[in-house]
Amino acid sequence: MSSTQDPPKDDGPADLDKVTAGLGEIRSALSELTVAVHRETERATHREAVIDRLHEDNQLLRRGELQTMYEPVRTTLYRLHDMIRRESERWAAPRPPDPAHIPPLLTAVADEIAEALARSGVERFTVEPGDLYDAARHRPVAAEPVDRPELDGTVVLARTAGFARCDRVVRRAEVVVARFTPAGGIDLSPDPESE
Repeated sequence: MSSTQDPPKDDGPADLDKVTAGLGEIRSALSELTVAVHRETERATHREAVIDRLHEDNQLLRRGELQTMYEPVRTTLYRLHDMIRRESERWAAPRPPDPAHIPPLLTAVADEIAEALARSGVERFTVEPGDLYDAARHRPVAAEPVDRPELDGTVVLARTAGFARCDRVVRRAEVVVARFTPAGGIDLSPDPESE
């Protein structure tokens, strides 16, 4: 038996209308898709512009914050500069001031510097003889033998002040720490918390 395929039936204008209608739907969907893509491209371009502007504003704010942060330090340095120049002129005069004025002058300079640091958020803290040694706040630079056990581990002398920022020590105070040495004995133990 031979099989023959029947040629596709052409319904004529009805099929053409279906194809035309389908093409119209495709055109309409394609047109809507083109509009949507164009809108999304515009939105993305706008978002990029906003991000760029915000980044630029952020950079300007950071620079401004840095300048604001430096201003108290600059102000103190201006004062220190003027003070040192005046004192230099006084000491270069034919009749210089009494040398007893040197310690108060140097103390005033140190206080000005501590004030500048305080304005930048770093506070000076002092250590007094008799304070207990604290490894978090003190840096031992020497040990001094003592003959009373109750003094062991206390500060004998503070060589420098310490500095802290928001309760976090940024520079420990340099201290001399008492080490108990029995009478006549030699203390062979290392310095406390030596580095």
